[in-house]
Amino acid sequence: MLGLKSTMNIIDNSGALVAEVINVLKVKSGSGIGTVGDECVVVIKSAKPIPANLNISANSPAAANKIRKGDIRRAVIVRTKQQIRRPDGRFVRFDDNAGVLINPKKELLGSRISGVIAHEVRQKGWGKIASVAPKLL
Repeated sequence: MLGLKSTMNIIDNSGALVAEVINVLKVKSGSGIGTVGDECVVVIKSAKPIPANLNISANSPAAANKIRKGDIRRAVIVRTKQQIRRPDGRFVRFDDNAGVLINPKKELLGSRISGVIAHEVRQKGWGKIASVAPKLL
């Protein structure tokens, strides 16, 4: 479960490395705590540097896809340190909190995902993320 001010690793190849959760969207409880498969709004805390020799004007479409520190984006939570209870009674937990960046049309920003993701992501309707991931746990 991720609450406000929680940090997560970004595990796609969009350019972001670490993000902080500032809002969890469409959560039934009023606490603002999200779990695996929930969509949230994040602010990018660290990102890969953009090469200076890249000739991109400020208003070109290629410049819009570059992730910078301080950008506000949407993400889907794919792993949490807090344990998740499955219907068969098992508990699953991961070593870190992780997410994948998406655009407003609910499509992936990156083309690859590194690392495993929880199986609940597919059950919550994020089949595209589950199909790109190398392994579901």
